[in-house]
Amino acid sequence: MENQGASVVISHHILDGKQQEYEQWLDEIVPLTRDSKGFIDHQIVRPIKGLTFVYTVIIRFDTIENLRSWMDSDARKRLIDKAAPLFRKNDYYKIKSGLDFLFETENETKVPVRWKQFLVTWSAIYPLSLLIPLVLLPFLRLLKIPANHYSDGLLISGCIVFLMVFVVMPNYTKLIRKWLFK
Repeated sequence: MENQGASVVISHHILDGKQQEYEQWLDEIVPLTRDSKGFIDHQIVRPIKGLTFVYTVIIRFDTIENLRSWMDSDARKRLIDKAAPLFRKNDYYKIKSGLDFLFETENETKVPVRWKQFLVTWSAIYPLSLLIPLVLLPFLRLLKIPANHYSDGLLISGCIVFLMVFVVMPNYTKLIRKWLFK
């Protein structure tokens, strides 16, 4: 079986007024995570001030074994215990291999076959890859941000991934659930 990596999606519901302390805690745990065996990358989606209080952290590792080693490590457990007074709810996370987390719905515990994942992901990314540059690039130029292939690509891909993970896939998978999980 080929190695497809592994991701963990962590949700931390932070108590009102504790965001600054949580940010300091992130400054402590992120370097330890980066130094863990098999670490690939991470993304922190911060709450919208005045609207939400949930931090979502997505961490990718090269293998599910390395990811589980980090999640079960004494260093992480110690830091979670340290941050526990900041949490509205307990530390909550889901581990998935590859991009399986994109296909998760509340009622489904199984994962669709890979070829269906490919078709669904492709059919969602393709229109976004056409639409986002058409919307984002004129906006960036309106803000007098000079054209740069690398920074434009970074912002466009970031918007596409954000929309895929938090907007498109949760709704798209509900819409095609019968076919996807058949």
